[in-house]
Amino acid sequence: MQPTILAIFLDFLRTSTAMCVAAILLFVLGVWNTRSDIVGARGLEKIITLCNLCCAIPLAVFGALHLFGPQFVTAIVPRYMPWRMFWVYFVGCALIAASLSIASRVAVRWSGLLFGMMMFLFVAMIHLPGALALRNNRIVWTIVFREMSFGAGGWLLAANAKHGWHQQVRTTLIVIGRTLIAITAIVFGIEHFLHPAALPVVPLRKEMPAWLPGRALIDYVTGAALLVAGLCFLLNRKTRTAATYLGAWILLLLVVIYTPVLITALSDPRIAIQVEGINYFADTLLFAGTILALASATPRSE
Repeated sequence: MQPTILAIFLDFLRTSTAMCVAAILLFVLGVWNTRSDIVGARGLEKIITLCNLCCAIPLAVFGALHLFGPQFVTAIVPRYMPWRMFWVYFVGCALIAASLSIASRVAVRWSGLLFGMMMFLFVAMIHLPGALALRNNRIVWTIVFREMSFGAGGWLLAANAKHGWHQQVRTTLIVIGRTLIAITAIVFGIEHFLHPAALPVVPLRKEMPAWLPGRALIDYVTGAALLVAGLCFLLNRKTRTAATYLGAWILLLLVVIYTPVLITALSDPRIAIQVEGINYFADTLLFAGTILALASATPRSE
């Protein structure tokens, strides 16, 4: 009995706790480096200043998962890749490095660019082949678009970095990022109307808690917001305004819906449930950061 209890404790210490500690540390670092921008911004512009923070925290969480819970991600590494465990730890270190860079705003043009390239490689090597093999599986396709939007968010952070790329490169990164996020928002918006019980924003398998009133209404409103914002992004009309309002709505959903879901998951003794709850929260927070990165990269004059 004693070894079993000790193993459970070590598993908790190496996964859930590590992910939560990484989130807290990056939150403190991000707030410290963003405090002057938050104070100086007015109205909803304060929301836009949170884009780096919203992107850095999830990357630290995912990095901690790779380093302290490799058993949860090893199966994702393609079987044709040599040294599979090496790549798990390598990606974990890369995610931690990118999160520190984005939170501290040091060399973001490189960390954002490389993170975006890594996500696009994941789509090409892992998720898209799986989606083509399971063409009728909406969850796999949702992950394809989610990862694609995360890569676009990284490129938008790189484009928006101070003392970053030349104007032509910056414009190219913004156009590619805006287009991919527009497609993702439209697809996710349609999914909300087809599956109105799923957790909002990134419509995966997990459903909203039964105690939550107006679940279908929340999904319909979120779906409509995603559709309208996606069309604005695609047409490049009112992009900054649409992205700001959509990002604010997603952050509100994180507080009202995802936080109770996260607390419920962490109170469960099963490690897999805890990790799943943290991942759902981090995924949605990263998508919010991606949307806000688009707003930050769009000129105010637009």
